[in-house]
Amino acid sequence: MVDKVCTRCWRWFPGTVRSCPACGLPLTAADATSAPPSITGPPVALPPLHPTVASRRRGPHWLRWALTLSILLVFALAIFPLPQLGLWGNPGCGFPGTTCTRVLFIGNSYTSVNDLPTTFADLAWSGGHRVQTDALDEGGWTLAQHATAAETATALRAQRWDFVVLQEQSQIPSLPVDRTDMMDPAATRLVQMVRAQHAQPMFYLTFAHQDGWPQEGLPDYQSMQSAIDDGYLQIAGQLGVPIVPVGAAWETVADGPSPPSLWQSDGSHPTVSGTYLAACVFYAAIFHASPVGLSDDDGLGQSQAHSLQTAAASTVMGDPAEWGLPG
Repeated sequence: MVDKVCTRCWRWFPGTVRSCPACGLPLTAADATSAPPSITGPPVALPPLHPTVASRRRGPHWLRWALTLSILLVFALAIFPLPQLGLWGNPGCGFPGTTCTRVLFIGNSYTSVNDLPTTFADLAWSGGHRVQTDALDEGGWTLAQHATAAETATALRAQRWDFVVLQEQSQIPSLPVDRTDMMDPAATRLVQMVRAQHAQPMFYLTFAHQDGWPQEGLPDYQSMQSAIDDGYLQIAGQLGVPIVPVGAAWETVADGPSPPSLWQSDGSHPTVSGTYLAACVFYAAIFHASPVGLSDDDGLGQSQAHSLQTAAASTVMGDPAEWGLPG
């Protein structure tokens, strides 16, 4: 039987082989074709390529594809890190072409303790809202200090904010003289600055001290909370600014049966439960939606989270007009 040859790779095979094992080309009888110019002497029959040898010849081609895909994946993740895709936690506003709410908090430790801005952003994400937050929340600062600080003006111009939250020092709103001399002028100035940047100002109505302020004639929590409410409602009505009524929701929870601990041991700053309650009130006030049923519980457990969500929803959505919020 006449040997056969592959005229593409110029390899000879026994006559029983019909096609080239390397490239698949049909074989030609060796005596019907001429050997290539570089080949002299009688043709030498070579055994067929083993399948693994053939696959190794294809290896560099697939390796190039794998390297290319890896480079593209690294490049994509550099632009859109996984958190921006929402695969864990609040993704913020980094992903282009998505609806996102930007909120700047201006206050002090009542905002920074337990990181209220991030707690609110994570809660919002569990409700399907992308949120990006930033905060100016130096401990003990007043609105008067913020109104004259260069950092405040810089922060307001640094981003297109949707909402800017204004939180006064915890005691000032409860005393009429301090409102007149300190809170009201500063709040007026800050509201003007916020509106100049086309953002919506909001007042964070805070909660009273656990034991009131006896030194100033406010002997218990209820009397101090009532005075704080008056202070915020007055300036908010005067300037036409909506209120986030955290203090009112706080009072509802504190007066209820078996309330969780809302104050830390200093009787002033919030526990994690207090901060979560505040975040729920912000959710209802900003998104005009009930936080009841949201999955994010900030580690409190669903039972306690549901109770705080319910208090926030009833406070804000029971009578939105009382707080200058849309119905």
